[in-house]
Amino acid sequence: MESDPPSINFGTQEALHHVRSLTDVGAMTRLLHECIAYQRALDLNLDSLLSQRSDLDMHLSSLQKSSQVLEIVKSDADHVLSNVASTCDLADHVSAKVRELDLAQSRVNSTLLRLDAIVERTNCIDGLKQALDAQDYESAAKFVQRFIQIESEYRDSGSEQRDQLMESKKLLESIVKKKLNAAVDQRDHPNVLRFIRLYTPLGIEEEGLQAYVSYLRKVIGMRSRLEFEHLMELMEQKSNQSQQVNFLGCLTNLFKDIVLAIEENDEILRGLCGEDGIVYAICELQEECDSRGSMVLKKYMEYRRLPKLSSEINAQNMSLLDVGVAGVGNEGPDPREVELILEEILSLMQLGEDYTEFMVSKIKGLSNVDPDLAPRATKSFRSRSFSKVVQDITGFYVILEGFFMVENVRKAIRIDEHVPDSLTTSMVDDVFYVLQSCLRRAISTLNISSVIAVLSGASSLLSNEYHEALQQKMREPNLGAKLFLGGVGVQKTGTEIATVLNNMDVSSEYVLKLKHEIEEQCLEVFPAPADREKVKSCLSELGDMSNTFKQALNAGLEQLVATVTPRIRPVLDNVATISYELSEAEYAENEVNDPWVQRLLHAVETNAAWLQSLMTANNYDSFIHLIIEFLVKRLEVIMMQKRFSQLGGLQLDRDCRALVSHFSSMTQRTVRDKFARLTQMATILNLEKVSEILDFWGENSGPMTWRLTPAEVRRVLGLRVDFKSEAIAALKL
Repeated sequence: MESDPPSINFGTQEALHHVRSLTDVGAMTRLLHECIAYQRALDLNLDSLLSQRSDLDMHLSSLQKSSQVLEIVKSDADHVLSNVASTCDLADHVSAKVRELDLAQSRVNSTLLRLDAIVERTNCIDGLKQALDAQDYESAAKFVQRFIQIESEYRDSGSEQRDQLMESKKLLESIVKKKLNAAVDQRDHPNVLRFIRLYTPLGIEEEGLQAYVSYLRKVIGMRSRLEFEHLMELMEQKSNQSQQVNFLGCLTNLFKDIVLAIEENDEILRGLCGEDGIVYAICELQEECDSRGSMVLKKYMEYRRLPKLSSEINAQNMSLLDVGVAGVGNEGPDPREVELILEEILSLMQLGEDYTEFMVSKIKGLSNVDPDLAPRATKSFRSRSFSKVVQDITGFYVILEGFFMVENVRKAIRIDEHVPDSLTTSMVDDVFYVLQSCLRRAISTLNISSVIAVLSGASSLLSNEYHEALQQKMREPNLGAKLFLGGVGVQKTGTEIATVLNNMDVSSEYVLKLKHEIEEQCLEVFPAPADREKVKSCLSELGDMSNTFKQALNAGLEQLVATVTPRIRPVLDNVATISYELSEAEYAENEVNDPWVQRLLHAVETNAAWLQSLMTANNYDSFIHLIIEFLVKRLEVIMMQKRFSQLGGLQLDRDCRALVSHFSSMTQRTVRDKFARLTQMATILNLEKVSEILDFWGENSGPMTWRLTPAEVRRVLGLRVDFKSEAIAALKL
């Protein structure tokens, strides 16, 4: 247990002064005890310190020994420092000597290399002269190339040697050019290749590129000229029809020669000027294409008399916007010959487009040329003379395609006839086949203007002449009345009427199919948004034509229904005499002997069902639905004029179910919506009391959508003989 600390700090002047000032014995005694305790603590500390003396002596002895070792280490370190300093001075001296030797060696090596260069230049000059004397032009070119390489490294010496070699180089260049020109004139291709390869070591690559491309152009031009002259001979031999004038083959060979010239000489062109040499060759050879290709196309237009044919067509006013002018004036060109010409034009246009696309893709495939070069090349290709002649042919194509389309559509309309085992006449399939073929051919030209022109012409034909042909039969007076005159003619008349309606229905469907097909093909061929918008605008006219055909079809069906409904009306009129204020006995009797529903259904079957086999499924469904609409409207009027007991309401519900069931079996479309109002009337008339209507009305209607207005509901409730008007009026609907 530790003692309490003394009240004063013993051993200080303040403690001595405090002791002297004490007067109380108790305080003195207490301070004495504290002093004794303090003394004892000092003794303990002193003993503790004395106990550590031996350890301290040992540590002190160890330190004395370490100091002796440190003196030895210091002496050794001073010695090492002296040695390092001496070595450093020696290394600096040696390094300086090495640098001096290296500089001297490099100067000696440079001098030796210059001496070697002088010797090698002399050898090149001597070798060049010997090679020229021996007509070894390849070796001579190599000596020139080596001399030029040496010259590029040592420009400050050997001016006399340079003059000697330059003189011999000019002589060699003159010889090589003469030999090349001679080989070109003789069409000696191996020697042309031999001498054109010498242009690179002579350092005149660009001149060599121009010379070689000029040679290629001459070869292509000569072959093309020979083929063109052969075409001219065939054209002049009009009496000899055994050989056809093959313009397509002539143009194909021209393009093939140009493409092969680029592909097979790729290594030589790259060796002369790299990828820039290929671009230069393409552009130069394209001029040959413009020249020769344009001549072939112009001669083709002359041979096929395209300007004259177009003038004849325009003179006869065969515009696609005209209606009903077929057969007026002189006979036009034979459509079969026109079709042959159209196929030839299509082949020529496709060939030109394929060639242009190949050349542009070739330029795009080059990696070390200007990225803007491909767009410029494409624009250049499209604006050259060959493309302009193609545009002229395209203009003739549009006129001829329009004429071919009009003539064949008019012919299809003119020879329209019934096809056995078909619901439509021949006109429908023939007309749309012609339109489809013409539009496909127009798309194959890859020319958006041609597509738009032909597409507009097709829309015009459908909206005018074809539409008129579809409606012409329906305009025959009293056609519907012949259905019920009796005799053999009834079936024939029914077939005629059904076929006319079928033509309209199928035409509406074909228009949409044609629109969809053309739209898909144009999306693949014309990626540009502007072109697609043009096509979309024209195709919208086809969509409008489909709606126009549907409207005409609906009018025709309504006209047919108008001839059938008078045969059904007497049965409906008889319904007005049927009572619905039924007793239980009368209700039971009606269950056994139906008062009117079966007679009505029999009348519909007799007058309408026989047309099912003659109509398309869509037309027959529409026909039946129009009859249903007529029946429902008439029945609603009749029922609103009757009075009902609750059993009468049950009877009406049973009658409605019978009608829905039977008509559902007659058509593929749902008929429940047609009978919705009548069925809801039956539901209301079945109620036990007036207030029950609230269980089916408003929020309580569930999935049922009310077709009757609140006023009509009150009116129907008023038909019940046992419902009071006050209760009906009190309803909150």
